[in-house]
Amino acid sequence: MNWGVFEGLLSGVNKYSTAFGRIWLSLVFIFRLLVYVVAAERVWSDDHKDFDCNTRQPGCTNVCYDHFFPISHIRLWALQLILVTCPSLLVIMHVAYREAKEQRHRAAGGDNCRCIYPNPGKKRGGLWWTYLLSLIFKAGVDVVFLYIFYRFYRNYTLPRVVKCELPPCPNVVDCFISRPTEKTIFTLFMVVTTCICVMLSLVEATYLIGKR
Repeated sequence: MNWGVFEGLLSGVNKYSTAFGRIWLSLVFIFRLLVYVVAAERVWSDDHKDFDCNTRQPGCTNVCYDHFFPISHIRLWALQLILVTCPSLLVIMHVAYREAKEQRHRAAGGDNCRCIYPNPGKKRGGLWWTYLLSLIFKAGVDVVFLYIFYRFYRNYTLPRVVKCELPPCPNVVDCFISRPTEKTIFTLFMVVTTCICVMLSLVEATYLIGKR
């Protein structure tokens, strides 16, 4: 990862955000992205290898693992973080478009011509709508992923033992999940931070509408 480019993107998002948006960005970067990169990936790195079933039947362990873990937590979180941060980049792109348009206008009409966008980063007109829709989209993405996690992993928890009787398993077999307590703690942590981010996005949207 090019941290220089990433830092530039973060500073751009921070520059054009409200106070609530800056809190949201800090929460996503510190409590979601860094926790994901530093800790969560390592916790789930051995989930398939250490998923043990008390049978030697070929294929039984793989079938049971696929049944109880249809999509890995890590891959879902990665997709969630990508989708939830993209709208903020759209705001930066919209501001960059305004700045480029203002430069072309000045080049064509001279420095004394009337400005199209005196402050390209000010949330007025189309940029206001872009910012508001980005907040709604971010909150919607987080809510959808909370529902997906709840559907796949009931109550966001992982049991110590699961019973599987899918073919080609010869009978009902017990399968043991690797480090279920640690994984449950990380899952609940990510769920709580996601809920806080949803509330911040909704509060910021309310603030934006009320201010207008």
